[in-house]
Amino acid sequence: MNAIEKSPLSAGDAILIRGVNVPVELGSLPQKDLRFFVENPRVYSVLRMDGGEPSQADIERKLLEMDHVKALIQDIKRDGGLTDPVVVRSGTLEVLEGNSRLAAYRALAKSDPVKWGHMKVRLLPRDIDETLIFALLGQYHIKGKKDWAPFEQAGFLYRRHKTHDVDTGKLAQEIGLSRRKVEHLIAVYQFMLDHDEADTAKWSYYDEYLKSSKIKKARLANASFDDLVVEKIKSEEIARAVDVRDRLPVICSAPKALQKFASRASGFEDAFDHAVEAGADNTPLKKIAKFRQWLVLPETETALNHAQDETRRKILFELGKLSGRIDALTQKLNPRK
Repeated sequence: MNAIEKSPLSAGDAILIRGVNVPVELGSLPQKDLRFFVENPRVYSVLRMDGGEPSQADIERKLLEMDHVKALIQDIKRDGGLTDPVVVRSGTLEVLEGNSRLAAYRALAKSDPVKWGHMKVRLLPRDIDETLIFALLGQYHIKGKKDWAPFEQAGFLYRRHKTHDVDTGKLAQEIGLSRRKVEHLIAVYQFMLDHDEADTAKWSYYDEYLKSSKIKKARLANASFDDLVVEKIKSEEIARAVDVRDRLPVICSAPKALQKFASRASGFEDAFDHAVEAGADNTPLKKIAKFRQWLVLPETETALNHAQDETRRKILFELGKLSGRIDALTQKLNPRK
């Protein structure tokens, strides 16, 4: 392997990780000698269902298929190189931070191996503690620039908790999230693993599913409810994450509609229609209440009073229309009055 071409460092140059100053060296290394980090969440989330540890070729191939890496190739080519060095562990030469950039360099080197033969690196010590490595990744991608997708963030936290036995309270401090948020992310990831859900794009469905208190009650009352909902999501009968957020809780709020849905006597759409007919959907009530709460605010009255000329006339016109419509609706909803 070629010797590293180091840039001179001033005394005290270091990366601060969880209060620990970790010494680093700056320089450049042949990109062909660098290795992808198999624990990188972006890599892991793509290849986790393939079984076993992915090969370096598998990782490179998968990364190069990703849209953000394709865009990164063009950015690096336009800029003539890296603006930020990749972070590498001495000894193993694993790229702990910057796997997408390594893949981009590999692609560029195929057409110009000389120009794209070396990468700027920030070398961490060979013996750096494993916990500091994962804390660093958390600082970069969860607390910091947050360019990992939610599924990737959750996978990172899941492995820190399960594989490295890090308490969720410590994880919360390490990452800068609340303990409740960390535990929710881990729970959603575990749910997807338990139900063999390999489609990472479905993360938001299960995120919404495990958030809802109304859905939670239905899950506790129906042992097979999770399997049913996963089946509906996979078959795309539940077509959008927003349907899990907005429609499924409505079904869960209507006992008869829920019973029909849970027993498979009704499909998702029919169960929702039955629930709405039974009065479980309180969306109109929420909208009216929200409008009323806004209308009675002192600042609303102040703003309306400050309206001048044409704007004031339009406001009076709209209020008149509202008054008439409210009277008509009140009569229809309560005809005895």
